[in-house]
Amino acid sequence: MTTTPTSRTGRRDGHDAPVGLPWFLWIPAGIAFALIALPVVGLALRTDLARLPELLLSRASLSALRLSLVTAGVSTVLCILLGGPLAVVLARGRVPGMQFLRSVVLLPLVLPPVVGGLALLYLVGRTGLVGQGLELAFGITVPFTTAAVVLAQTFVALPFLVVSLEGALRTAGQRYESVAATLGASPWLAFRRVTVPLVLPGLLSGAVLAFARCLGEFGATIAFAGSLEGTTRTLPLLVYLARESDVDAAVALSLLLVVVAILVIAVARPRSVLS
Repeated sequence: MTTTPTSRTGRRDGHDAPVGLPWFLWIPAGIAFALIALPVVGLALRTDLARLPELLLSRASLSALRLSLVTAGVSTVLCILLGGPLAVVLARGRVPGMQFLRSVVLLPLVLPPVVGGLALLYLVGRTGLVGQGLELAFGITVPFTTAAVVLAQTFVALPFLVVSLEGALRTAGQRYESVAATLGASPWLAFRRVTVPLVLPGLLSGAVLAFARCLGEFGATIAFAGSLEGTTRTLPLLVYLARESDVDAAVALSLLLVVVAILVIAVARPRSVLS
């Protein structure tokens, strides 16, 4: 009879042996899960199912949903194009003050969104540092336009992509790029053929989180873009307005946002990140 060797680290046939969890961890874990799940359950129970199709298929709801999806998609692309290089610089750059730069990049994570909206307004508004020049030179006014929605969403969602991608870059290390360099690869070739494939799961994860954050953005949007139907009124803004006049509509639209967010995170996010 043969026996399967077991190493000192608890590995058996090349697989990790299951390790039990301390029982007391289940109590705070259950409370934390309930704190997240039960409000959503309460929202679902409050929904007027008889009016649900009417509320979700109204002209205002479809217009807000369409605007939310389009602006969130554009903002996510901007997050990838701008946040990707920024994450690489933060992870691999060797310049003084890098820690301070990282703190500034992460600022939207801790700032109240409405503060970010006001900051954008006073930067690109008609009297702002950049906005005044845009209006005088090109006649371009950014606030209270669809472009303002995209800018507000990008501002609040960019750190999510940067944090995710920077973490993936640090985990991957630089040994493979070093090998590529010794074989004669240029920095651009090593980045394109080695670095990008290594961190692609982190990039996709960050993009999905950024998209979900863009869909739920409210504070910066209402402060910087206002709430104009068909132009800047995204789904969260419509929920805010509906709660004053039609609570059933606000609940139905809130539930729609929850469902869309769950689908985005559960379906679109890479399995390797969730596992």
